[in-house]
Amino acid sequence: MPDPKTRPVPEIVCLGEAMIEMALDSGDPGTARLSVAGDVYNTAVYLARSAPGRRVGLATKIGTDSLSDRMLAAFASEGLDTSLVRREPGALPGLYAITTDDAGERSFAYWRGQSAARRMFRPPGLDLTDLTGARLLSLSAITLAILPPEDRDRLLDWLADYRRAGGLVAFDSNYRAALWPDVATARAAVARAWGQTDIGLPGLDDEMALFGDADEAGVLARLARHGVVRGALKRGARGPVALDGTRAPDLPPAPRVVDTTAAGDSFNAGWLAAHLDGRAPEDCLAAGHGLAVRVIGAQGAILPRDEGTSR
Repeated sequence: MPDPKTRPVPEIVCLGEAMIEMALDSGDPGTARLSVAGDVYNTAVYLARSAPGRRVGLATKIGTDSLSDRMLAAFASEGLDTSLVRREPGALPGLYAITTDDAGERSFAYWRGQSAARRMFRPPGLDLTDLTGARLLSLSAITLAILPPEDRDRLLDWLADYRRAGGLVAFDSNYRAALWPDVATARAAVARAWGQTDIGLPGLDDEMALFGDADEAGVLARLARHGVVRGALKRGARGPVALDGTRAPDLPPAPRVVDTTAAGDSFNAGWLAAHLDGRAPEDCLAAGHGLAVRVIGAQGAILPRDEGTSR
């Protein structure tokens, strides 16, 4: 088998942490369904499904245990390029348990402090040059949060070089306060990321919680000051709006909400797939919204393969 490092870099690279998801059965607390999830992984899966002609890769690190073997098999089964997946002997993947209430809202319990993905840029791991050549690099604030500060700084510095070489950066400011030492650290890192972003896919609630914006207009104005005017602001049940002010089409709300896990991640994938196809901004909004609506109508982050596409 050829060395994965000698293969061409995938056209689209999703950089971050994949985890083992343990979905607890609300009817039987002693029963759980195991699967693979994680914000950038979810986006990678739905991107691969929605853009079948494009090579989508996941860049991360996992262990060499049986759960990590299961993860790698899941990556491959979804058609993801795994040439940027690194493995560390003795390391373990992160794990989380999820429960949902009657309205589909989620509660999480995490075991991720020793996740191999936290050391993805430590030997044996990725080098930033491994990502060079990708047309689009998609990451999130969770990606930034799990990295040691020095690795986070190196990544944020490198993004400027990557963009100068013609690469595009898509960023989702998934703000999870528990992953950061304090608000100031999170705010500084995310602000730096916005300064190196070509396509913004933030959530309104996350942005307001982290930066203290008074309203939606304040979020849009702040992102514009960073030069982020391409992408969409996700507003939950109210539907998305384009960052550039393009009028949104009529986007009906979800008829049924079972589980909001991966709502934003799947929206990102639908939007990006449509954008890479050269579709109009309003069509990108509709593609992202339509996929997210289907995802939240079912249990778990990942729909059955024949259902999880924006097409």
